[in-house]
Amino acid sequence: MAADPGSALIAAQRAAGVIAARCRGDLDGAERLLAMFPDEAARSRGFMFLAELALSLVGTRTGQSMEDVAQELALHIAAVGGGPPAR
Repeated sequence: MAADPGSALIAAQRAAGVIAARCRGDLDGAERLLAMFPDEAARSRGFMFLAELALSLVGTRTGQSMEDVAQELALHIAAVGGGPPAR
C-alpha cells in the first residue's frame, strides 16, 4: 500500500529534523527523532523525499536539471569515497 502524502511530508520533516540535530551536535536528539519513525519504510521514504526536495532546490538555484545535479553529486561522493560512482 502506498503511503499517503501527509505521512510522506511528516516523514520528510522528521528527516530534516534529524539532519538539523546532527549538524548542531545534538546526537541524542537525532536518535530520538530517528526512533519516532514508525518503521524502516517510512524512514526511507522520508529521507528519499527530503533528498529529492534538496536536489530540486539546488537545481532551481543553479539552473541545472535534476539529472545534472544528481550526476554532479554522484561524482562528488565518488571523489570522497575514492571510487567511481555506481551505475
